[in-house]
Amino acid sequence: MPADGSDFNRRPAHGVPAGRAGTPALAATRALSLHARLVARDERALAELIETITPWLLGITQALLSDAAEAEDVVQETFTTVWNRIGQVPTESRGLLAWILRAARNRAIDRLRSRKRRVMKSARLAVHGMDGEPFAAAEEPDEAGTAGWHVHRTVHAALEALPREQQVVVWLAYFSGLTQSQIGARLGIPIGTVKTRLRLAFDKLRLVLGPMKDWIL
Repeated sequence: MPADGSDFNRRPAHGVPAGRAGTPALAATRALSLHARLVARDERALAELIETITPWLLGITQALLSDAAEAEDVVQETFTTVWNRIGQVPTESRGLLAWILRAARNRAIDRLRSRKRRVMKSARLAVHGMDGEPFAAAEEPDEAGTAGWHVHRTVHAALEALPREQQVVVWLAYFSGLTQSQIGARLGIPIGTVKTRLRLAFDKLRLVLGPMKDWIL
């Protein structure tokens, strides 16, 4: 394992250009050579790989996450995975880059899912104990101190902009997990009214939240 202070352990510097979305120029012979040297635990091969493909990986992960700091974390974690699991990488000219891309995308998607779970958990806390009464005044988490905080703010703002009756059915359906029949019974309204309010609310929310990659209605 590379020692502390080596190129492997340095975080990608802020401001590193994102690079093109296409695959970086890496000749087949060089890819195979890097793969063989990595298998032989050659730290210089890892340093070369990092220098060659970091801008490309940052471009991909930033596009997925919309968060530069999280993208850098994912790239660093990906190189750690490459070093630790190089024996699992197929020995073929395209094997190395394809495997790295898949590892980076999987890690980025895991972060998106984790981010969405945090949003939903926050929402559940906000409506805990709600039985048709005004939303409980819950202490707001320090979202600005965590990656993806702008996602939380946008979601909350979009929900708060809905008419009161639409807010209630969305919170009950989307965050409390109630069926439309259960919502109707709890609120004392026909199921047709529940469906109408949900449809109107989702039509409005899609306009705001639709472009967000990690929040899909």
